[in-house]
Amino acid sequence: MYEPQQLRTFLAVAQTLSFTQAARRLGLRQSTVSQHVRRLEEATGRPLFSRDTHSVRLTEDGEAMLGFARTILAAHERAAAYFTGTRLRGRLRFGASEDFVLTRLPEVLESFRRDHPEVDLELTVELSGTLHRRLEAGRLDLVLAKRRPGDTHGERVWQDALCWIGAPGLRLDPDRPVPLILFPPPGITRARALEVLEEHGRAWRIACTSGSLSGLVAAARAGLGVMAHTRGLVPPGLAPLPARSGLPELGPVDFVLLHGGRRPSAQEAADALAAAILASGLSPRTSAA
Repeated sequence: MYEPQQLRTFLAVAQTLSFTQAARRLGLRQSTVSQHVRRLEEATGRPLFSRDTHSVRLTEDGEAMLGFARTILAAHERAAAYFTGTRLRGRLRFGASEDFVLTRLPEVLESFRRDHPEVDLELTVELSGTLHRRLEAGRLDLVLAKRRPGDTHGERVWQDALCWIGAPGLRLDPDRPVPLILFPPPGITRARALEVLEEHGRAWRIACTSGSLSGLVAAARAGLGVMAHTRGLVPPGLAPLPARSGLPELGPVDFVLLHGGRRPSAQEAADALAAAILASGLSPRTSAA
Protein backbone atom coordinates (compact mmCIF):
# COMPACT_ATOMS: atom_id res chain seq x y z
CA MET A 1 0.00 0.00 0.00
CA TYR A 2 2.87 2.38 0.84
CA GLU A 3 5.75 2.55 -1.65
CA PRO A 4 9.24 2.49 -0.04
CA GLN A 5 10.46 5.26 -2.36
CA GLN A 6 7.60 7.51 -1.28
CA LEU A 7 8.30 6.72 2.38
CA ARG A 8 12.00 7.60 1.96
CA THR A 9 11.01 10.89 0.38
CA PHE A 10 8.53 11.55 3.20
CA LEU A 11 11.25 10.96 5.81
CA ALA A 12 13.66 13.28 4.01
CA VAL A 13 11.07 16.08 3.99
CA ALA A 14 10.13 15.37 7.64
CA GLN A 15 13.78 15.59 8.72
CA THR A 16 14.68 18.73 6.77
CA LEU A 17 11.24 20.41 6.81
CA SER A 18 12.09 21.54 3.30
CA PHE A 19 11.08 20.09 -0.07
CA THR A 20 14.12 21.76 -1.66
CA GLN A 21 16.62 20.27 0.79
CA ALA A 22 14.93 16.85 0.62
CA ALA A 23 15.28 16.91 -3.15
CA ARG A 24 18.96 17.79 -2.86
CA ARG A 25 19.53 14.99 -0.34
CA LEU A 26 17.78 12.38 -2.48
CA GLY A 27 19.13 13.55 -5.82
CA LEU A 28 15.61 14.19 -7.13
CA ARG A 29 13.82 17.12 -8.66
CA GLN A 30 11.64 19.11 -6.27
CA SER A 31 8.61 18.31 -8.41
CA THR A 32 9.32 14.60 -7.93
CA VAL A 33 9.54 15.06 -4.16
CA SER A 34 6.20 16.87 -4.18
CA GLN A 35 4.71 14.11 -6.29
CA HIS A 36 5.91 11.39 -3.90
CA VAL A 37 4.44 13.22 -0.91
CA ARG A 38 1.17 13.85 -2.72
CA ARG A 39 0.82 10.17 -3.67
CA LEU A 40 1.57 9.08 -0.11
CA GLU A 41 -1.06 11.50 1.19
CA GLU A 42 -3.51 10.09 -1.35
CA ALA A 43 -2.71 6.56 -0.14
CA THR A 44 -3.30 7.49 3.50
CA GLY A 45 -6.22 9.78 2.78
CA ARG A 46 -4.72 12.29 5.22
CA PRO A 47 -2.53 15.40 4.89
CA LEU A 48 0.93 14.64 6.28
CA PHE A 49 2.38 18.15 6.03
CA SER A 50 1.02 21.61 6.65
CA ARG A 51 2.84 23.96 4.29
CA ASP A 52 2.74 27.51 3.05
CA THR A 53 5.20 29.79 1.23
CA HIS A 54 7.37 30.15 4.34
CA SER A 55 7.34 26.89 6.26
CA VAL A 56 6.71 23.15 6.24
CA ARG A 57 5.38 21.38 9.34
CA LEU A 58 4.28 17.84 10.11
CA THR A 59 0.60 17.36 10.84
CA GLU A 60 -0.54 15.06 13.64
CA ASP A 61 -0.99 12.28 11.05
CA GLY A 62 2.46 13.09 9.67
CA GLU A 63 3.95 12.59 13.13
CA ALA A 64 2.23 9.18 13.30
CA MET A 65 3.53 8.27 9.84
CA LEU A 66 7.13 8.78 11.01
CA GLY A 67 6.96 5.62 13.12
CA PHE A 68 5.15 3.59 10.46
CA ALA A 69 7.59 4.68 7.75
CA ARG A 70 10.61 3.65 9.84
CA THR A 71 9.12 0.22 10.53
CA ILE A 72 8.17 -0.43 6.90
CA LEU A 73 11.55 0.69 5.53
CA ALA A 74 13.50 -1.30 8.14
CA ALA A 75 11.60 -4.47 7.17
CA HIS A 76 12.18 -3.70 3.50
CA GLU A 77 15.93 -3.28 4.01
CA ARG A 78 16.23 -6.52 6.02
CA ALA A 79 14.38 -8.46 3.34
CA ALA A 80 16.55 -6.98 0.59
CA ALA A 81 19.76 -7.81 2.46
CA TYR A 82 18.59 -11.36 3.15
CA PHE A 83 17.60 -12.23 -0.42
CA THR A 84 20.52 -10.51 -2.16
CA GLY A 85 22.90 -12.30 0.17
CA THR A 86 25.12 -9.23 0.55
CA ARG A 87 27.42 -9.29 3.56
CA LEU A 88 29.18 -6.18 4.75
CA ARG A 89 32.51 -6.74 6.47
CA GLY A 90 35.28 -4.66 7.94
CA ARG A 91 35.85 -2.20 10.76
CA LEU A 92 33.71 0.94 10.97
CA ARG A 93 34.80 3.77 13.28
CA PHE A 94 31.66 5.77 14.05
CA GLY A 95 31.51 8.92 16.17
CA ALA A 96 28.38 10.45 17.72
CA SER A 97 27.96 13.46 19.98
CA GLU A 98 26.47 13.10 23.45
CA ASP A 99 23.24 14.76 22.30
CA PHE A 100 22.12 11.50 20.74
CA VAL A 101 21.94 9.64 24.06
CA LEU A 102 18.34 10.90 24.25
CA THR A 103 17.34 9.90 20.70
CA ARG A 104 16.67 6.61 18.93
CA LEU A 105 20.34 6.26 17.91
CA PRO A 106 21.01 3.26 20.22
CA GLU A 107 18.06 1.48 18.59
CA VAL A 108 19.40 2.30 15.10
CA LEU A 109 22.87 0.98 16.00
CA GLU A 110 21.40 -2.21 17.47
CA SER A 111 19.44 -2.79 14.27
CA PHE A 112 22.54 -2.12 12.14
CA ARG A 113 24.60 -4.64 14.10
CA ARG A 114 21.84 -7.22 13.79
CA ASP A 115 21.63 -6.72 10.02
CA HIS A 116 25.41 -6.58 9.52
CA PRO A 117 26.96 -8.88 12.15
CA GLU A 118 30.30 -9.09 10.35
CA VAL A 119 30.93 -5.35 10.62
CA ASP A 120 33.16 -4.51 13.58
CA LEU A 121 31.46 -1.30 14.78
CA GLU A 122 33.65 0.91 16.97
CA LEU A 123 31.63 3.70 18.64
CA THR A 124 33.14 6.95 19.95
CA VAL A 125 30.92 9.32 21.96
CA GLU A 126 32.44 12.77 22.28
CA LEU A 127 31.87 16.50 21.92
CA SER A 128 30.95 17.54 18.38
CA GLY A 129 34.06 19.70 18.05
CA THR A 130 36.29 16.80 19.10
CA LEU A 131 34.58 14.47 16.62
CA HIS A 132 35.17 16.96 13.79
CA ARG A 133 38.88 17.02 14.66
CA ARG A 134 39.16 13.24 14.82
CA LEU A 135 37.40 12.92 11.48
CA GLU A 136 39.80 15.42 9.89
CA ALA A 137 42.73 13.49 11.37
CA GLY A 138 41.51 10.26 9.75
CA ARG A 139 40.64 8.58 13.06
CA LEU A 140 36.93 8.17 12.29
CA ASP A 141 35.01 6.99 9.21
CA LEU A 142 31.58 8.50 9.90
CA VAL A 143 30.37 11.15 12.33
CA LEU A 144 26.92 12.25 13.49
CA ALA A 145 27.31 15.58 15.24
CA LYS A 146 26.40 19.25 15.40
CA ARG A 147 27.78 21.58 12.74
CA ARG A 148 29.39 24.92 13.52
CA PRO A 149 27.31 27.97 12.51
CA GLY A 150 28.20 29.00 8.99
CA ASP A 151 29.63 25.62 8.00
CA THR A 152 28.13 23.92 4.95
CA HIS A 153 29.92 20.58 4.87
CA GLY A 154 28.12 17.37 5.80
CA GLU A 155 24.65 16.03 5.10
CA ARG A 156 22.04 17.64 7.32
CA VAL A 157 19.92 15.13 9.23
CA TRP A 158 17.79 17.81 10.87
CA GLN A 159 17.86 21.38 12.11
CA ASP A 160 16.64 22.54 15.50
CA ALA A 161 16.88 25.67 17.65
CA LEU A 162 19.27 26.11 20.54
CA CYS A 163 17.72 27.47 23.71
CA TRP A 164 18.65 28.24 27.31
CA ILE A 165 17.48 25.59 29.76
CA GLY A 166 17.59 25.18 33.52
CA ALA A 167 15.72 23.86 36.51
CA PRO A 168 11.99 24.71 36.46
CA GLY A 169 11.39 27.96 38.31
CA LEU A 170 15.02 29.10 38.06
CA ARG A 171 15.31 32.89 38.31
CA LEU A 172 18.29 34.88 37.02
CA ASP A 173 19.40 38.15 38.60
CA PRO A 174 19.71 40.63 35.70
CA ASP A 175 22.35 42.58 37.64
CA ARG A 176 24.69 39.60 38.09
CA PRO A 177 26.71 37.55 35.56
CA VAL A 178 24.83 34.66 33.98
CA PRO A 179 25.90 31.38 35.67
CA LEU A 180 26.78 28.98 32.84
CA ILE A 181 26.89 25.19 32.79
CA LEU A 182 29.10 24.24 29.85
CA PHE A 183 30.87 21.50 27.99
CA PRO A 184 34.64 22.16 27.81
CA PRO A 185 36.25 23.38 24.57
CA PRO A 186 35.81 22.62 21.70
CA GLY A 187 32.08 22.18 22.44
CA ILE A 188 29.97 23.82 19.73
CA THR A 189 27.11 24.81 22.06
CA ARG A 190 29.68 26.27 24.48
CA ALA A 191 31.22 28.41 21.77
CA ARG A 192 27.80 29.58 20.59
CA ALA A 193 26.61 30.47 24.10
CA LEU A 194 29.70 32.55 24.87
CA GLU A 195 29.65 34.23 21.47
CA VAL A 196 26.01 35.31 21.80
CA LEU A 197 26.44 36.64 25.33
CA GLU A 198 29.53 38.62 24.29
CA GLU A 199 27.68 40.04 21.25
CA HIS A 200 24.90 41.30 23.54
CA GLY A 201 27.26 42.60 26.22
CA ARG A 202 25.88 40.24 28.87
CA ALA A 203 28.29 39.37 31.67
CA TRP A 204 28.74 35.67 32.46
CA ARG A 205 30.61 33.28 34.72
CA ILE A 206 31.24 29.55 34.49
CA ALA A 207 29.38 27.72 37.26
CA CYS A 208 30.13 24.19 36.05
CA THR A 209 32.15 22.48 33.32
CA SER A 210 31.83 18.80 32.47
CA GLY A 211 32.59 16.63 29.46
CA SER A 212 29.60 14.46 30.35
CA LEU A 213 26.03 15.40 29.46
CA SER A 214 24.80 13.63 32.60
CA GLY A 215 27.14 15.80 34.68
CA LEU A 216 25.81 18.99 33.09
CA VAL A 217 22.22 17.87 33.56
CA ALA A 218 22.84 17.09 37.24
CA ALA A 219 24.31 20.56 37.79
CA ALA A 220 21.39 22.21 35.97
CA ARG A 221 18.82 20.23 37.96
CA ALA A 222 20.56 21.39 41.14
CA GLY A 223 19.95 24.99 40.07
CA LEU A 224 23.63 25.90 39.63
CA GLY A 225 22.98 27.76 36.39
CA VAL A 226 21.77 27.58 32.81
CA MET A 227 22.99 25.67 29.79
CA ALA A 228 22.58 26.00 26.03
CA HIS A 229 20.87 22.96 24.59
CA THR A 230 18.85 21.73 21.65
CA ARG A 231 15.18 22.62 22.13
CA GLY A 232 13.97 19.27 20.82
CA LEU A 233 16.23 17.28 23.17
CA VAL A 234 15.65 18.95 26.54
CA PRO A 235 16.49 16.35 29.23
CA PRO A 236 13.81 15.36 31.76
CA GLY A 237 13.76 17.58 34.84
CA LEU A 238 14.83 20.69 32.91
CA ALA A 239 12.89 23.28 30.92
CA PRO A 240 13.54 26.13 28.47
CA LEU A 241 13.87 29.48 30.19
CA PRO A 242 11.00 31.91 29.50
CA ALA A 243 11.56 35.04 27.43
CA ARG A 244 11.38 37.17 30.57
CA SER A 245 14.76 35.74 31.64
CA GLY A 246 16.27 38.29 29.28
CA LEU A 247 18.82 35.97 27.68
CA PRO A 248 19.55 36.48 23.97
CA GLU A 249 18.40 34.05 21.29
CA LEU A 250 20.95 31.37 20.40
CA GLY A 251 19.72 30.62 16.88
CA PRO A 252 19.50 27.32 14.99
CA VAL A 253 21.84 24.35 14.99
CA ASP A 254 22.36 21.69 12.33
CA PHE A 255 22.91 18.00 13.04
CA VAL A 256 24.86 16.42 10.19
CA LEU A 257 26.46 13.24 8.93
CA LEU A 258 30.06 13.58 7.79
CA HIS A 259 32.17 10.96 6.03
CA GLY A 260 35.88 10.58 6.61
CA GLY A 261 38.63 9.75 4.15
CA ARG A 262 36.65 6.88 2.65
CA ARG A 263 38.86 3.96 3.64
CA PRO A 264 38.02 1.20 1.12
CA SER A 265 37.49 -1.34 3.90
CA ALA A 266 34.95 0.93 5.66
CA GLN A 267 33.25 2.79 2.82
CA GLU A 268 30.35 0.37 2.21
CA ALA A 269 29.66 -0.03 5.93
CA ALA A 270 29.77 3.75 6.45
CA ASP A 271 27.36 4.29 3.56
CA ALA A 272 25.01 1.62 4.95
CA LEU A 273 24.99 3.11 8.46
CA ALA A 274 24.47 6.63 7.09
CA ALA A 275 21.53 5.37 5.03
CA ALA A 276 20.07 3.62 8.10
CA ILE A 277 20.31 6.81 10.16
CA LEU A 278 18.66 8.89 7.45
CA ALA A 279 15.92 6.30 6.93
CA SER A 280 15.26 6.00 10.65
CA GLY A 281 13.59 9.39 10.95
CA LEU A 282 16.06 10.12 13.76
CA SER A 283 15.23 13.58 15.09
CA PRO A 284 14.00 15.31 18.25
CA ARG A 285 10.43 14.62 17.10
CA THR A 286 11.12 10.89 17.51
CA SER A 287 13.22 11.21 20.65
CA ALA A 288 12.67 9.09 23.72
CA ALA A 289 12.90 12.25 25.82
